[in-house]
Amino acid sequence: MLDKVFKAYDVRATYPSPLDEAIAWKIGYASARWLTERATKDGVDQPKMRHIVVGRDMRKSSPSLANALKRGIRDFGAHVIDVGMVDTPMTYFAINHFNCAGGIEVTASHNPAQYNGFKVSRIYAKPVGTGSGLEVIREYAKECEEANVDRRAGREEQIDLWSAYRDHLLRLLHPSVLDGSCRLRVAIDASNGMAGTMAPKVLDGVAGFDIQSINFDNSSGEFVHEPNPLVEANLASVRAAVIAGKMDFGVCFDGDADRCVIVDERGTPIGCDLLLAALAGEALKSTPGSAVVYDLRSSRSVREAIVEAGGVPIESRVGHVFMKARLAETRAPIGGELSGHFYFADMFNADSGIRAFLAVASLLAAKKMPLSKIIAPFQRYQQSGEINFQNEDKLGALAALRAAYPSGKFTELDGLSLDAGEWWCNVRLSNTEPLLRLNLESRDRATVDRQVAALTPILGKRVDH
Repeated sequence: MLDKVFKAYDVRATYPSPLDEAIAWKIGYASARWLTERATKDGVDQPKMRHIVVGRDMRKSSPSLANALKRGIRDFGAHVIDVGMVDTPMTYFAINHFNCAGGIEVTASHNPAQYNGFKVSRIYAKPVGTGSGLEVIREYAKECEEANVDRRAGREEQIDLWSAYRDHLLRLLHPSVLDGSCRLRVAIDASNGMAGTMAPKVLDGVAGFDIQSINFDNSSGEFVHEPNPLVEANLASVRAAVIAGKMDFGVCFDGDADRCVIVDERGTPIGCDLLLAALAGEALKSTPGSAVVYDLRSSRSVREAIVEAGGVPIESRVGHVFMKARLAETRAPIGGELSGHFYFADMFNADSGIRAFLAVASLLAAKKMPLSKIIAPFQRYQQSGEINFQNEDKLGALAALRAAYPSGKFTELDGLSLDAGEWWCNVRLSNTEPLLRLNLESRDRATVDRQVAALTPILGKRVDH
């Protein structure tokens, strides 16, 4: 059963099968073992190095899974700091606030209600995925049984951290929004997820916000729409609210509120790469000459915008494990992915939906113009969007792509990237399915359409979701 619930970057599966409380206990025990070992190996000697933060989302199964997880942590002899029902970025914040060995958020992020899982982070909220410790936790979990271990009496304390979290975040908001001299009308769709709890805790009382709340009720653990803002159909409510209410912008959060998608004052969704291009310019004003990290699927305009703003563009593999590492290595103030994950140095290099929301609000306050006009200069190219192709021989397809374009410039940072001059693309391999994922860009739509058609026979059967 354990092999079924461990994924590349976290633990995630349907509840109660294959994921249940017995597995949650194993993951708690194994994570406590690995996190405390890792802190010792890293030479960290702090009072809280046997403490592990635990947070959970609003899913029906989260309380019982969290309790089993905490029991496993305590049985190993580590101590639990339970921060309650919180967004995933709050757990990252808590790990750093308390200087703990790590933390675990009980969540299945954007997955449907019958799913749940665990996001594990180590000291300083550094990510734990396959290749950075998750595979060791899996093996430790296989070795332990609750009935057979020598239990050690770890302690548990429950701490309400909302006030400290709010204070930290609001220090990062533009002063004119904070004091109300700049007023912004905003629609927020919480997707019946953790933003429904987090947004009022953080934003209530901020003078410059007039907020329309959508899908804030998360008491049932069910979703009115799938809590995935990347699916355009899930943006219908926030788009309609922005248009009807003549809002300045809107935001739709995912289930655990570490991701978001922004829509402008016309209700038009903004590509996350183009939003990063705009946010990077503001970030570089306070840290001139710094790096900005972006995922390699992003529009070429992102790299251009970073250079134009005096920054150093740093291309990264897709995935929070790689993005967070690149932010730390390069000391970049900001980074972003097409998936709606935005990373900030002032959030411990972690992804945060609410921090991205505040960055957009601060951008509007600084620029004093509509969001669509701020984004317009970065809309320089035409994009295919991510297209999936079913293919049982993924490596063979990449070899065929190389052969078809012998004069092209190829790189292999993540999958295969091809610069053909007039157009460029990236093809990534799915970790879990026989799929290739294509992102292609050019200066004009005709070239994009023509090249997608030309690549289709090479890449396989197109899968339209």
